[in-house]
Amino acid sequence: MSIVRLITLDDAPALARLARENRDFLAPWEPLRGEHWFTADGQCEAVAKALAEHARGTGLPYVILDDSKHVVGRVTLNGITRGALQSCSVGYWVSRHANGRGLATTALAALVRIAFDDLGLHRVQAEALPHNLASRRVLERNGFVQFGMAPQYLRLAGRWQDCLMFQRLNAGWEDQSLATA
Repeated sequence: MSIVRLITLDDAPALARLARENRDFLAPWEPLRGEHWFTADGQCEAVAKALAEHARGTGLPYVILDDSKHVVGRVTLNGITRGALQSCSVGYWVSRHANGRGLATTALAALVRIAFDDLGLHRVQAEALPHNLASRRVLERNGFVQFGMAPQYLRLAGRWQDCLMFQRLNAGWEDQSLATA
């Protein structure tokens, strides 16, 4: 199945190729993108931004690799927040040719383990468009439960869209600051 690893600047050309090849496939689930996004330079800028967030401790950007170790998508923990929240959100996508093979499901499982076991977070949140049944199945297979619906939550495909809100709680969470006191 899939393997995940931290994204690197060297991934930019492969991500640009995937962005171009999957432009129509991903368009219903993505914000509108300028032409620069679909270039190696555009992807290099996006990767650099993601790595800067990682360095600040607010993001964990990974690529999804297939059995042949080719980049086929991304999975990212976004908005990592400490303090009273101890939470983050997760986003993911896989290319059309890798779709339906369980790669996103396996990649999400790996990031949830990292969020809970390595980062000690209490909650991982995800959003899905109501008509994105494939993404909803990925979340449900990973133990996420729907807890609500946010009207006009994300601007995707050029318009504000309602999103179903999902979460998975870390049943084994323990306040790390109290555990070490």
